[in-house]
Amino acid sequence: MKQIYSILVGLLISVIGLAQAPQKMSYQAVIRNSTNALVRSSLVGMRISILQGSSSGTPVYVETQTRTTNVNGLVSLEIGTGTVVTGSFAMINWAVGPYFIKTETDPAGGTSYAIVGTNQLMSVPYALYCASGAAGPAGPTGATGLTGATGPAGPTGATGPAGPTGATGPAGPTGATGPAGPTGATGAAGPEGPAGATGATGPAGPSGSGGFVHFIGEPYGGGVVFDVWKDTLGVEHGLVVDATDLSAAYAWSNVTATLIGAGAQSVWDGLSNSNAVMAQAGHSSSAALLCYNSTNGGQSDWYLPSIQELNKIWANYVDVGRTLSQISGATQFAAERYWSSTEYSTTSIFYFHYLTAVITNDSKGRIFHVRAVRAY
Repeated sequence: MKQIYSILVGLLISVIGLAQAPQKMSYQAVIRNSTNALVRSSLVGMRISILQGSSSGTPVYVETQTRTTNVNGLVSLEIGTGTVVTGSFAMINWAVGPYFIKTETDPAGGTSYAIVGTNQLMSVPYALYCASGAAGPAGPTGATGLTGATGPAGPTGATGPAGPTGATGPAGPTGATGPAGPTGATGAAGPEGPAGATGATGPAGPSGSGGFVHFIGEPYGGGVVFDVWKDTLGVEHGLVVDATDLSAAYAWSNVTATLIGAGAQSVWDGLSNSNAVMAQAGHSSSAALLCYNSTNGGQSDWYLPSIQELNKIWANYVDVGRTLSQISGATQFAAERYWSSTEYSTTSIFYFHYLTAVITNDSKGRIFHVRAVRAY
C-alpha cells in the first residue's frame, strides 16, 4: 500500500550584525509516516527550491541534500550548502520577491520525492536582503582639523640697479593747416534705361544623391506614404498605408491555438508574416487574408502590417493624419486596438493601441481593427 508522509517545517534565518551576511538559511522538518509515527534515525532525500513570485513561480535556485533524522524524527540542514541543481544562492535578489520555499522529500533516502510542500517567506531574510540592498545614507562630515603652522618665508633677493633715464628730445613745431578747397557741384542724375526682357526658365536639374522622389505624408499608391528609404544601391523604397480601415471588428485568424513560428514572428516584415499566416494548415479566414483580398486605391498587393510598421505609422502620424483629413472618403485611425501580423505565442498576437501608443499582445480569437499597408 502506498504510504503517505507528513512533515512539519521550520525555517530559521541567520543574521550576523555588523558583518557580511552568511549565504545560507537553516531549515528543519519533522517527518511522520501514514500512521502519524515519527520516521526516526533514518536517511531522507530532499530537494529544496526557492520560487519567485508565487507558489508556482519560477525557481531561481534548486539544490538536493541527504540527511538523517534524529530520534524525534527531526531533520536539520542549511539551504545553500547542498548539491546545486540550478541557480546560485548567493545571486538571489531578495529585494524583488515575494519568495516561496518548495520542499520535496523521499523518506527512503533516495530521489523518489513523495512529500511536496510550499511555504511563503512572509518577510525577506534580513541579512541576505541587506547584503544586496542599496547603501544607506552617508553620515555627516566630520569637523575640519586644525590648520598647520605656516613655514617661514624665504629671503627676498636683491633688486638690481635701475638704468639711467634717457633725455627727452624737444617737440617739433606744429605745421599750419592749409585752407579747405571749395566743394564741387553735384552732377544731375541721368535718365533710367528701359528694363530688359525676362529670360526663359531653364529645365529642372536632376535630384541630388541624397534626395527622394516621394515623401512622408504624400498621397500616393492608393493611400498615404508613411516611410521612405534607399537600399545599398541607392534605389528608393517606401511604405503606404490604406486610407480607410478594412474592418472595425475582425478576428486575427480562425486557427487560434497553433504556433506558426519564426515565419510569422518578424517585427518589421509584415508581408512575410502575412504569407505565413495564410499558408497555415486549417486556415480559412484571417485579418491577413482580408488585406490580401483588398483592392482599395486600385492596388492589389496589400498585406497586414507588422507591429513595428504600425509603430512607424504612429511615429509619423502628424503628417499621415493631416493628409488623411484632406482625402475624400479617407478615415483617421480609431483610438482603438489594431491587429499586427507579428505572432507572440501559440495563442496570442501583438497589437498596437492607437489611443495610448501601447504595444502588447492578446488572444488570436479577439476582435480588433484591421488596416492594410503595401510597399513600393
